[in-house]
Amino acid sequence: MHHSSPPGNSDLSRRGLLGLAAAVPLLAAAGCAPGASDRGLRPDGALRVSSYITPGYDDLYPGLLAFNDALDQRLGAGVVDFFDSGSLLNAEQLVPGMLRGVTDVGIQTSSYVSTSFPILGAAELPFVNDGFEQLRRALAPESPLENLMNEHLRPQGIMNLGAMPCTLQWLFTVDRPVEKPEDLHGLRIRTAGHVEGQTIKALGGSPVSMSSGELYEALERGTIDGMVSYLGTVVSRGLEDVLGYAMQAHFGGYSVDAYANTRWYADTSPEVQEALLEAGRVYAEIGTEKQLEVYEESYLPGVEESGLEIIRYDEAQVDRFRDATAGVVDWWRSTVGDDELADRALSYVKEA
Repeated sequence: MHHSSPPGNSDLSRRGLLGLAAAVPLLAAAGCAPGASDRGLRPDGALRVSSYITPGYDDLYPGLLAFNDALDQRLGAGVVDFFDSGSLLNAEQLVPGMLRGVTDVGIQTSSYVSTSFPILGAAELPFVNDGFEQLRRALAPESPLENLMNEHLRPQGIMNLGAMPCTLQWLFTVDRPVEKPEDLHGLRIRTAGHVEGQTIKALGGSPVSMSSGELYEALERGTIDGMVSYLGTVVSRGLEDVLGYAMQAHFGGYSVDAYANTRWYADTSPEVQEALLEAGRVYAEIGTEKQLEVYEESYLPGVEESGLEIIRYDEAQVDRFRDATAGVVDWWRSTVGDDELADRALSYVKEA
């Protein structure tokens, strides 16, 4: 049975874990504490999974549960020790904490990770292919792109077990629609990742970084003029009440991925490794399907029935935005630092 421990002493123990990881980096970096179980799990036989995702994400959370269920079915009920809602590690701490052994698996949005691991940005670029279904194929388990990413990530300490691509990121504004690139000039737009930030810069806007919890007030007060996000952020925060326009186009794309500590993974038993890979496949397939179902049956109809005006670009408009953001692809290639690697990754996204 998966759980987030109740408040009280459990919270103290979590802080103790974080303190231990910081105080004894060599032990934690080994990825597997002394006295580990015979399957290469933690001394108590647990496999620790952490995420900042909360149960409030009706579209994303079922994928996390499917991942945990798949592990428990393979390894035994109760093996997974699950910390959601940032209760062990918040979004910024998750990958560094996993590298120090605080958690074995971290489920994290790619926009938080691609700054440190730019290869992941291949699937976040704007207007690079025909949209969600193509991204879904590109990020499928054992796809050429997934294999290439892991080949690049493993030496850096993490590996991708499975990716759940989110529905595409749209552009939202408060006061006026954006029908051509020039309409974005001078607007302050909240972005969640560095690729999105470059996209807004390329279109003449000013990217602003803030947490999703601050968006409602910032939009209502005019601190920002709009945002780039997938539809789930709008619905979960009630932002359709303060936004005026939604530009339904491929302004970006990100995924919520299950990552493992590579060194820890190598130290576990073949049984655990096989279970993790199977759980990653279940997560990618069932999680993505559930997310799309919620989008199509709940999120999209709800927004269409709200006062938010949805603008869908024609082919000529898409071409103008693609041309205007072409420099973002060049910028991303420079962040990867290896043109051949970047071009291979991008080709896998475009040709999926």
